Amino acid sequence: MIGRIAGRIVYHGEDHVLIDTNGVGYVVHCSDRVRAGLPGPGEATALYTDLLVREDLLQLFGFPTLVEKEWFRLLMSVQGVGAKAALAILGALGPDGVSRALALGDWSAIKAARGIGPKTAQRVVMELKDKAPMVMAMGVTAPSGGEVIEPTAPGTAPKVSQPAAPARSNAQAEALSALGNLGYAPSDAAGAVAEAAGAAPEAETADLIRAALRLLAPRQ
Repeated sequence: MIGRIAGRIVYHGEDHVLIDTNGVGYVVHCSDRVRAGLPGPGEATALYTDLLVREDLLQLFGFPTLVEKEWFRLLMSVQGVGAKAALAILGALGPDGVSRALALGDWSAIKAARGIGPKTAQRVVMELKDKAPMVMAMGVTAPSGGEVIEPTAPGTAPKVSQPAAPARSNAQAEALSALGNLGYAPSDAAGAVAEAAGAAPEAETADLIRAALRLLAPRQ
Protein backbone atom coordinates (compact mmCIF):
# COMPACT_ATOMS: atom_id res chain seq x y z
CA MET A 1 0.00 0.00 0.00
CA ILE A 2 1.33 3.44 -0.97
CA GLY A 3 0.14 5.73 1.82
CA ARG A 4 2.08 8.92 1.14
CA ILE A 5 3.96 10.52 -1.75
CA ALA A 6 6.57 13.27 -1.32
CA GLY A 7 8.56 14.80 -4.16
CA ARG A 8 8.47 17.43 -6.90
CA ILE A 9 5.55 18.11 -9.19
CA VAL A 10 6.37 17.46 -12.83
CA TYR A 11 3.08 18.70 -14.29
CA HIS A 12 -0.62 19.26 -13.58
CA GLY A 13 -3.05 17.17 -15.62
CA GLU A 14 -6.78 17.68 -15.97
CA ASP A 15 -7.60 15.46 -12.99
CA HIS A 16 -4.18 14.52 -11.63
CA VAL A 17 -0.62 15.58 -10.95
CA LEU A 18 2.60 13.76 -11.76
CA ILE A 19 4.96 13.71 -8.75
CA ASP A 20 8.61 12.71 -9.16
CA THR A 21 10.04 10.86 -6.15
CA ASN A 22 13.71 9.95 -6.52
CA GLY A 23 13.36 9.51 -10.26
CA VAL A 24 10.07 7.61 -10.19
CA GLY A 25 6.97 9.45 -11.42
CA TYR A 26 3.63 8.78 -9.73
CA VAL A 27 0.30 9.80 -11.25
CA VAL A 28 -1.85 10.99 -8.33
CA HIS A 29 -5.51 11.79 -8.96
CA CYS A 30 -6.86 14.76 -6.99
CA SER A 31 -10.04 16.80 -6.78
CA ASP A 32 -10.04 20.16 -8.54
CA ARG A 33 -9.97 21.89 -5.15
CA VAL A 34 -6.89 19.98 -3.96
CA ARG A 35 -5.07 20.34 -7.26
CA ALA A 36 -5.69 24.10 -7.28
CA GLY A 37 -3.97 24.35 -3.90
CA LEU A 38 -0.82 22.50 -4.96
CA PRO A 39 2.35 24.31 -6.08
CA GLY A 40 3.45 24.50 -9.69
CA PRO A 41 5.83 22.29 -11.67
CA GLY A 42 9.26 21.95 -10.09
CA GLU A 43 7.99 22.68 -6.58
CA ALA A 44 8.04 20.20 -3.70
CA THR A 45 4.83 18.77 -2.27
CA ALA A 46 3.52 15.87 -0.19
CA LEU A 47 0.15 14.12 -0.28
CA TYR A 48 -1.43 11.27 1.63
CA THR A 49 -2.58 8.68 -0.87
CA ASP A 50 -5.09 5.88 -1.23
CA LEU A 51 -4.38 3.11 -3.70
CA LEU A 52 -7.36 1.74 -5.59
CA VAL A 53 -6.68 -1.76 -6.91
CA ARG A 54 -8.75 -3.35 -9.66
CA GLU A 55 -8.13 -6.31 -11.91
CA ASP A 56 -6.77 -4.20 -14.74
CA LEU A 57 -6.02 -0.88 -13.03
CA LEU A 58 -4.01 0.69 -10.22
CA GLN A 59 -4.88 4.29 -9.30
CA LEU A 60 -3.48 6.61 -6.64
CA PHE A 61 -5.67 9.33 -5.13
CA GLY A 62 -4.07 12.17 -3.19
CA PHE A 63 -5.20 14.25 -0.20
CA PRO A 64 -3.55 17.01 1.85
CA THR A 65 -4.79 15.56 5.18
CA LEU A 66 -5.55 12.18 6.68
CA VAL A 67 -9.06 13.42 7.51
CA GLU A 68 -9.83 14.01 3.84
CA LYS A 69 -8.39 10.62 2.93
CA GLU A 70 -10.63 8.98 5.54
CA TRP A 71 -13.69 10.74 4.12
CA PHE A 72 -12.75 9.46 0.66
CA ARG A 73 -12.61 5.88 1.94
CA LEU A 74 -15.91 6.22 3.80
CA LEU A 75 -17.70 7.79 0.84
CA MET A 76 -16.60 4.89 -1.35
CA SER A 77 -18.10 2.46 1.16
CA VAL A 78 -21.57 3.72 0.17
CA GLN A 79 -23.33 1.64 -2.47
CA GLY A 80 -23.14 3.35 -5.84
CA VAL A 81 -20.34 5.75 -4.87
CA GLY A 82 -17.06 5.05 -6.62
CA ALA A 83 -13.75 6.88 -6.57
CA LYS A 84 -14.86 9.48 -9.12
CA ALA A 85 -18.04 10.31 -7.19
CA ALA A 86 -16.26 10.41 -3.83
CA LEU A 87 -13.65 12.78 -5.26
CA ALA A 88 -16.40 14.96 -6.75
CA ILE A 89 -18.15 15.26 -3.38
CA LEU A 90 -14.92 16.16 -1.59
CA GLY A 91 -13.97 18.56 -4.36
CA ALA A 92 -17.29 20.39 -4.10
CA LEU A 93 -17.62 20.50 -0.31
CA GLY A 94 -14.22 19.83 1.22
CA PRO A 95 -13.91 17.62 4.33
CA ASP A 96 -15.53 20.20 6.63
CA GLY A 97 -18.42 20.63 4.23
CA VAL A 98 -19.00 16.88 4.04
CA SER A 99 -18.93 16.65 7.84
CA ARG A 100 -21.44 19.49 8.13
CA ALA A 101 -23.78 18.08 5.49
CA LEU A 102 -23.86 14.65 7.10
CA ALA A 103 -24.25 15.97 10.63
CA LEU A 104 -27.23 18.07 9.54
CA GLY A 105 -28.67 15.42 7.23
CA ASP A 106 -28.37 17.90 4.35
CA TRP A 107 -28.42 15.61 1.32
CA SER A 108 -29.04 18.57 -1.00
CA ALA A 109 -25.49 19.77 -0.26
CA ILE A 110 -24.14 16.37 -1.30
CA LYS A 111 -26.27 16.49 -4.46
CA ALA A 112 -24.53 19.72 -5.47
CA ALA A 113 -21.42 17.70 -6.37
CA ARG A 114 -20.94 16.99 -10.07
CA GLY A 115 -22.57 13.71 -11.15
CA ILE A 116 -24.36 13.03 -7.85
CA GLY A 117 -28.10 12.45 -8.10
CA PRO A 118 -30.68 12.84 -5.31
CA LYS A 119 -30.98 9.12 -4.56
CA THR A 120 -27.23 8.72 -4.20
CA ALA A 121 -27.01 11.86 -2.06
CA GLN A 122 -29.74 10.59 0.27
CA ARG A 123 -28.00 7.21 0.52
CA VAL A 124 -24.72 8.90 1.46
CA VAL A 125 -26.38 10.82 4.28
CA MET A 126 -28.33 7.79 5.51
CA GLU A 127 -25.32 5.46 5.61
CA LEU A 128 -22.67 7.87 6.90
CA LYS A 129 -24.51 10.26 9.23
CA ASP A 130 -23.58 8.31 12.35
CA LYS A 131 -19.93 8.15 11.25
CA ALA A 132 -19.54 11.93 10.85
CA PRO A 133 -18.58 12.57 14.52
CA MET A 134 -15.80 9.98 14.36
CA VAL A 135 -14.15 11.53 11.32
CA MET A 136 -14.72 15.12 12.52
CA ALA A 137 -12.87 14.25 15.74
CA MET A 138 -9.85 13.11 13.71
CA GLY A 139 -9.21 16.75 12.84
CA VAL A 140 -7.99 17.49 16.38
CA THR A 141 -4.78 15.48 16.06
CA ALA A 142 -4.49 14.42 12.41
CA PRO A 143 -1.35 15.79 10.72
CA SER A 144 -1.25 17.42 7.31
CA GLY A 145 0.79 16.13 4.40
CA GLY A 146 3.95 16.74 6.38
CA GLU A 147 7.34 18.22 5.67
CA VAL A 148 9.12 17.64 2.38
CA ILE A 149 12.90 17.13 2.35
CA GLU A 150 14.21 18.66 -0.84
CA PRO A 151 17.40 17.26 -2.38
CA THR A 152 20.37 19.60 -2.68
CA ALA A 153 23.89 19.47 -4.05
CA PRO A 154 26.27 16.87 -2.53
CA GLY A 155 27.92 18.04 0.69
CA THR A 156 25.18 20.53 1.57
CA ALA A 157 22.41 20.16 4.11
CA PRO A 158 19.02 19.16 2.74
CA LYS A 159 16.36 21.82 2.67
CA VAL A 160 13.24 21.05 4.66
CA SER A 161 10.05 22.55 3.29
CA GLN A 162 7.00 22.79 5.56
CA PRO A 163 3.50 22.55 4.08
CA ALA A 164 1.35 25.64 4.09
CA ALA A 165 -0.48 26.11 7.39
CA PRO A 166 -4.27 25.76 7.25
CA ALA A 167 -6.22 28.99 7.15
CA ARG A 168 -7.58 28.25 10.62
CA SER A 169 -7.42 25.44 13.13
CA ASN A 170 -10.06 22.77 12.96
CA ALA A 171 -12.34 24.50 15.43
CA GLN A 172 -15.26 22.19 14.58
CA ALA A 173 -13.30 19.07 15.53
CA GLU A 174 -12.05 20.66 18.74
CA ALA A 175 -15.56 21.78 19.68
CA LEU A 176 -16.91 18.31 18.93
CA SER A 177 -14.27 16.74 21.16
CA ALA A 178 -15.10 19.15 23.97
CA LEU A 179 -18.81 18.40 23.77
CA GLY A 180 -18.05 14.69 23.82
CA ASN A 181 -16.05 15.18 27.00
CA LEU A 182 -19.10 16.93 28.48
CA GLY A 183 -21.16 13.80 27.89
CA TYR A 184 -23.17 14.73 24.80
CA ALA A 185 -24.01 11.98 22.34
CA PRO A 186 -21.79 12.11 19.23
CA SER A 187 -24.70 12.54 16.83
CA ASP A 188 -26.25 15.38 18.89
CA ALA A 189 -22.88 17.09 19.31
CA ALA A 190 -22.05 16.81 15.61
CA GLY A 191 -25.39 18.30 14.57
CA ALA A 192 -25.07 21.23 16.99
CA VAL A 193 -21.47 22.00 16.01
CA ALA A 194 -22.31 21.81 12.30
CA GLU A 195 -25.28 24.15 12.74
CA ALA A 196 -23.20 26.60 14.79
CA ALA A 197 -20.37 26.52 12.25
CA GLY A 198 -22.81 27.12 9.41
CA ALA A 199 -24.09 30.26 11.15
CA ALA A 200 -20.56 31.53 11.94
CA PRO A 201 -17.98 29.92 9.60
CA GLU A 202 -15.05 31.86 11.05
CA ALA A 203 -15.91 31.21 14.72
CA GLU A 204 -13.13 30.02 17.00
CA THR A 205 -13.40 26.89 19.14
CA ALA A 206 -14.72 28.60 22.27
CA ASP A 207 -17.40 30.45 20.33
CA LEU A 208 -18.49 27.26 18.58
CA ILE A 209 -18.75 25.43 21.90
CA ARG A 210 -20.91 28.17 23.41
CA ALA A 211 -23.17 28.32 20.36
CA ALA A 212 -23.48 24.51 20.23
CA LEU A 213 -24.35 24.38 23.94
CA ARG A 214 -27.15 26.89 23.38
CA LEU A 215 -28.49 24.69 20.58
CA LEU A 216 -28.23 21.56 22.71
CA ALA A 217 -29.80 23.03 25.83
CA PRO A 218 -33.46 22.45 24.80
CA ARG A 219 -32.63 18.82 24.03
CA GLN A 220 -31.73 17.97 27.63
